[in-house]
Amino acid sequence: MLYLVKFFYQTFLLPPGCIILLLAAASFWQYKKKDPKCTKLFVIITAILYLISTPMVCDSLIWSLEKKYQPPSELNGDVIIMLGGGAFADTPNVNGKGHLSSIAANRLLTCVQLYYKLDVPIIISGGQIPGHTTSEGEIARNILLSLGVPEEKIIVENRSLNTTQNAFYTKELLDKHGFNKPILVTSAFHMKRAVKQFEKNEVNVIPYPTDYQTNSIRKITFMDFVPSAEALQKFYFSVKEYVGIVASRWY
Repeated sequence: MLYLVKFFYQTFLLPPGCIILLLAAASFWQYKKKDPKCTKLFVIITAILYLISTPMVCDSLIWSLEKKYQPPSELNGDVIIMLGGGAFADTPNVNGKGHLSSIAANRLLTCVQLYYKLDVPIIISGGQIPGHTTSEGEIARNILLSLGVPEEKIIVENRSLNTTQNAFYTKELLDKHGFNKPILVTSAFHMKRAVKQFEKNEVNVIPYPTDYQTNSIRKITFMDFVPSAEALQKFYFSVKEYVGIVASRWY
């Protein structure tokens, strides 16, 4: 019973489900008013919103990005590069202030695991947080220190504000420190665009994807046809990446 109640309010009372229902009701209202043009418009909008809000569509879309790279079975890199993924500057933390977003935190966790396996330096690439003087790189550095990574093993790149700049400014640090086998850690759905940007800067990276948003093996269930805000977010991530991959030809 509790499961049915939870399913009902998550599906019909919370966005995007409630918005889809309102649009469906508007479609029926226009149909009753015998306004075929408006009816057709509302039906199309309702169908599009429903489709881009379902895991059936959105998981498949983001999976198409995540499957392009797999973590290598053997690693022999000389440095780990972590790309930023968002942070909050003034939120209270165990050690000082600042938190990483869930995406960036997943990336950092993988970097820590790789560090304890390889014992190589970590380059954190993440610039200033909008509206604050603190950078994402500095917040990540403080978290790494609290997790036992030595200060001399952490290099912060705190100027970049996007993937293009991540690659450009990190290239400068790679050249400065003489690293030539960098392991690139970023979200699996973001890896293709990131690799392209490093290639533009003549850097050959070893891709190590993390922060997966869907399972590697797709199994269709009833819930894949139920709209959710999580699925809608995956649609946003996917479209953003595909647009970024195309745009990387010029920027």
